[in-house]
Amino acid sequence: MTGFGGAEGRFGGVTYVIEVKTVNNRYFKTRIKLPEPVAFLEEDIEKLLRDSLSRGMVNYVLRLKEVPEEGLFDINEKALRTYIEKLGQIADSVDVKCPIDIGGLLLLPGILVPLLPDEEKAGQIRDAVSNITREAIERLKEMRASEGAALAADLQKHCSAIKKCLEQLRGRGGTVLVEYQERLKKRVDALLKDVELKLDEETLAREVAVFAERSDVSEEIARLESHLQQFMASCEADSQAGRRLDFISQEMLREANTIASKSSDTEIMSLVVDMKCQIDRIKEQVQNVE
Repeated sequence: MTGFGGAEGRFGGVTYVIEVKTVNNRYFKTRIKLPEPVAFLEEDIEKLLRDSLSRGMVNYVLRLKEVPEEGLFDINEKALRTYIEKLGQIADSVDVKCPIDIGGLLLLPGILVPLLPDEEKAGQIRDAVSNITREAIERLKEMRASEGAALAADLQKHCSAIKKCLEQLRGRGGTVLVEYQERLKKRVDALLKDVELKLDEETLAREVAVFAERSDVSEEIARLESHLQQFMASCEADSQAGRRLDFISQEMLREANTIASKSSDTEIMSLVVDMKCQIDRIKEQVQNVE
């Protein structure tokens, strides 16, 4: 489910600006971007996001503003001196005279190192960032709740359409048997006309009974109606229902396919196609539900 939440707070002379964005994904994934001085917070932020959200691709960005003059980085003087000495030795060995660009040396690995806080200050920063993160997540949830209400209304519409198809299917069942019996009787009478024989009513009844047993979809209709009830109950529940709705929609499609395999009536097949279209739309939408 898509959403955005932002918050900022100030601690120790530094302003922490946090943005949390989510996009649709059937699983829970995170992409966390932190400045090096607070990179030690990544595991804590990951846990906080996982405890608060259960589904979606979560993009978390933390930026620092109004950093104090002492900065966030220090220069590793020992490593810098080692680089300069090595470069000087190489220049002397090949008799090359060239100035050393200190600015360029700062880009080499290990020269600029983040100023890491001590244990006490790190704990204070962790608490401050966690509080700001919770505020951003709450704003994200508010936005996702608005989208969730729209999704629930759309899912309700698709479920109502399926329920209407099921009502038509149930009413069509008896008509199909009568039509089959009449077609079978006419066909057999036409075949036996030349030999002046009549179809035994008992045989006809037996054939119709076999057809009725083979094409009976009352159990599938009952199960599909039960799935619809469970689906709507899960939508109205307060708990996270995304994966449950995904599973129920798969079972709904399974029952619709079984009905299609048992039916030879064109009107029933048309109703099944309509139901499967609605179920496919449901399956797409539930990927966005947490």
